[in-house]
Amino acid sequence: MLGTTDYTEKKTVLIATVMKKQKKVLEEISELNSLAKTLGAIVIKEFIQKIKYKKPKTFIGKGKMEEIKRFIRVNNINLVIFNDNLSPSQLKNIEKTLISEVVDRTKVILDIFSKRAKTSYAKAQIKLAQYKYALSKLPKLWTHLEKQRGGIGFRGPGESEIETDRRNLRKSINKLNQNIKLIDKQMNTQRKHRNNNIIRISLVGYTNVGKSTIMNILSKAKVATVENKLFTTLDTKVRKIKIKKQIFLLSDTVGFINNLPTQLIDSFKSTLSEIKESDLLIHVIDITKNSFIKDIKYVENILLEIGIKKNLIIKVFNKIDRCSELNIKQSIINKKYKDIKNILFLSALQKPSIKLLKQKIYALTKRIHRKKCIKKNDK
Repeated sequence: MLGTTDYTEKKTVLIATVMKKQKKVLEEISELNSLAKTLGAIVIKEFIQKIKYKKPKTFIGKGKMEEIKRFIRVNNINLVIFNDNLSPSQLKNIEKTLISEVVDRTKVILDIFSKRAKTSYAKAQIKLAQYKYALSKLPKLWTHLEKQRGGIGFRGPGESEIETDRRNLRKSINKLNQNIKLIDKQMNTQRKHRNNNIIRISLVGYTNVGKSTIMNILSKAKVATVENKLFTTLDTKVRKIKIKKQIFLLSDTVGFINNLPTQLIDSFKSTLSEIKESDLLIHVIDITKNSFIKDIKYVENILLEIGIKKNLIIKVFNKIDRCSELNIKQSIINKKYKDIKNILFLSALQKPSIKLLKQKIYALTKRIHRKKCIKKNDK
């Protein structure tokens, strides 16, 4: 449980609960389905239960639990994924009842991040998030950690198993925090040595909206992996781009997702500092999704959380070539957002769209460029 779970070709069922609006949970379980498939799981069935309150022992009701148990037994299900975050006791009780491996949404997202991490920096950030998650699940995890004792630490005389694990995890967390702070310091030094007269742009948005595609096209190089999967970009990539003889620094950042684990938000705040220093943000949105308005709000909330308040932002509604209800959605957007001057509808795969984006970037940053030039001349 401390490491990543093996999802590959495991027959899986998903479980979600709804307390108010059914529409919201359908969107969330669809997203959970995508998360599971990203890790290679084979989703056989989705279970949804309306509940008045969360059951302290098993989260969902006894009747639904028995229904799921029968389905698992008949269909030889290997894995159960809950859309909600489960307490240690709930995880333990549910596994005991269903006689199957059980993980929650937070664990799935952490495992995807762990699988996607390429650089030592990203790996350290994700490992930190995993340790924090493990610390919160210790009553459920202690027997598993005992099997990995060589990699974590040894029990002292008279100490309880769980206290030993807690102490060792905290030591690991402190060590990782120190390592990350050291890397952050080095990265901040590198940022300070950049040419401050160059305009900085960051691509932000929900996961799998097309940020990496836009990054590759604008930079005229394959600097970011493009896949129709969640979280293909974890490490911030910075490249120079040129528009009408003007040089810009363009950053591609990690994508967001609804209910992103707090452990990951905390761990990646330093990575997201690239966004804070940007002169212009390009907020990329997948207009083909029914939940695109909700996605916008979620991304905006995360930006506020990391201290982004007054940055200049272009909203780019991407994938218009694949949107069957484009006119309806454009009408909704134009009514919802007053500042339509900074809104673009485009397809990152079409040259006229990219030309339009470049024109918008150049026009919006003219004033910023002049200010930077004035500051340079004053010095």
